[in-house]
Amino acid sequence: MYKVNKYNGHFNVIGHKIKEIRKQNKITQEDLCARLQVLGYNMNRSDISKIENGKKFVSDFEVYGFSKALKVKIENLYSIDKQEENIS
Repeated sequence: MYKVNKYNGHFNVIGHKIKEIRKQNKITQEDLCARLQVLGYNMNRSDISKIENGKKFVSDFEVYGFSKALKVKIENLYSIDKQEENIS
């Protein structure tokens, strides 16, 4: 048994959705960072950039924080694009 550290070259599967939702709602990385800090998450703009670009792992409690900060259900962060559904 081996441990999966990357999926399609990324350390997380939600970064692209975080970026998509953030941009749809006209939220800057700095604003998202501030929202997360108000919720008690120690995260800076650089961390958010790395997460959005798949270069940083996201823990389960950080997923929860992103869902609260972006005001979306956790499931929405895990939405799979149609193109990704065809990957086996």
